[in-house]
Amino acid sequence: MGATQVTVTIRNPAEPDRTWEGLFLVDTGATDCLVPRPYLEAMGLEPKGHRTYELTDGSEIRLDTTTADIEFMGEVTAGSIIFGEPGTEPLLGVTALESAGIEVDPTNQRLKKLPSVRLKRLRPSRREETNP
Repeated sequence: MGATQVTVTIRNPAEPDRTWEGLFLVDTGATDCLVPRPYLEAMGLEPKGHRTYELTDGSEIRLDTTTADIEFMGEVTAGSIIFGEPGTEPLLGVTALESAGIEVDPTNQRLKKLPSVRLKRLRPSRREETNP
């Protein structure tokens, strides 16, 4: 099975005209997205915090994070972005995929839009319970 990639635009929410577009590797094993630091800094994004991430070999690394708008396949969501090292391949994590209502078809190595975004069933309000 090969890699699935998609073109993604990252947008600075405070200055929407400041964007960066790139080809991202879809990584369903990653929670957050990752963008090389120079592109984020060029858009005026600065670290808002730090988070510890576990790598595939089991080791841990502490990385700077921020938030930004994430646009792909005609959908826009917001999410956490990791400041990657220069030259690092951009990653599209599972949180952005799920938030945008996109799922991975591993057989065909494609992304597909869900007919609707999954939402846990909500309990009926008290009013609905008494007035069916």
